[in-house]
Amino acid sequence: MRRLAAISAVAVGVLLLAGCMLLPGKFTSELDLRKDGTFSFAYKGEIHLLALSKMAADKRNNEDAEEVFAPSACYTDSSGEERACSKNEIADQKANWEEQRAIAKENVAQKKKSEEAMMKSMLGGIDPADPRAAQEFAERLRRQHGWKSVIDKGDGRFEVDYAITGRLDHDFTFPMIEKLPMVTPFVTLIRRNDGSVRLEAPAFSSAATSSPMMGMAAASANNGGADSMPTLDGLLTLVTDGDILTNNTDDGPIPVPRGQKLVWKVNARTAAAPAALVRTGS
Repeated sequence: MRRLAAISAVAVGVLLLAGCMLLPGKFTSELDLRKDGTFSFAYKGEIHLLALSKMAADKRNNEDAEEVFAPSACYTDSSGEERACSKNEIADQKANWEEQRAIAKENVAQKKKSEEAMMKSMLGGIDPADPRAAQEFAERLRRQHGWKSVIDKGDGRFEVDYAITGRLDHDFTFPMIEKLPMVTPFVTLIRRNDGSVRLEAPAFSSAATSSPMMGMAAASANNGGADSMPTLDGLLTLVTDGDILTNNTDDGPIPVPRGQKLVWKVNARTAAAPAALVRTGS
């Protein structure tokens, strides 16, 4: 039962981590949405794959985890006063300490093994414990349309340059990564039957890293809690010649040569995710 509970705890941690497995860092992102249904979208800056951040943190923690035996105090039975321990007492203490340490190390190893197996499944076959995991993830992104540049910066951080153009005859979500379905969307465009388009950016707000679930995922990811999560600091700009029906920017629509623009400055203090509703002619 105890082992089952431990495995269940690992499973919960991994499932929580899956939702925020990929998060933005410092970035600029631009969306151009036209009445005729064409659009272009770009994202340039950081993305953080927390599963790889966890592996880097685990490695550092393991390097610092060397323990040294220190004997406990011994006491006189009759008076309860502290006294010097005998060699046999120290030997018994050390034997017990080594036994408990071996059990603890085995528990940690089993938990890590289960967690890594689940992480590998969530990453579509990429083993986060493999030194080549970051390279494999970067290569997977480069194979997909739109990813112009993907540079591994270490500890699960990547510098990326993504740009795509097309016709909005379907819903759009960024990022969509092959074999990695469970990701909090950075930006989504949802088409409605009346021709309007709903823009939302769930990952561009403090809610992406500060909710209780994300906090638990952060602790699972890098043993550092929310303070060790990626630093959100970015600019999202929407330019459109459509009618802006609603938006939650600070300044509202700003006239520009190609229509109007909305600008969201987002950081760790941004409470509400960017959102807007635009009527197009599509």
